[in-house]
Amino acid sequence: MTTPRSALASIAALLAIASPAGAADAPFPQAQAVIEGQFAAFAHGDGAAAYAYAAPNIRRIFPDAGAFMAMVARGYAPVLRHRAATFLGAAATAGGVTQDVLLIDADGAAWTARYTLEREPDGTWRISGCVLLKRPEVSS
Repeated sequence: MTTPRSALASIAALLAIASPAGAADAPFPQAQAVIEGQFAAFAHGDGAAAYAYAAPNIRRIFPDAGAFMAMVARGYAPVLRHRAATFLGAAATAGGVTQDVLLIDADGAAWTARYTLEREPDGTWRISGCVLLKRPEVSS
């Protein structure tokens, strides 16, 4: 019998093998720290802190923390509330970094959150976008 914990570990292992990670992928600890910081802000219900991680392009679209949090609640539930998060492949891009994160949502479904981050003129990293991709169901 498979326990929920071993099932999650199996799913994570299978998804890591199937992820597009390759030799060109490199860890980007600053980008990961920004994403983790936003996850922590979401977990604590701190919209202002979560919004502080948003890049200027996001702030132009959502001019305050309330509007930003409403958008996240509507379209990014697995990001807002997840059981587990595992960093997958990352790559440098012309504009910054792309970082994939495996999320297990509140219902146990697996998602890839593909984050884009940009470095600001002051050297800080901010989240400039996130695309959610539902992962195929894995049977045990």
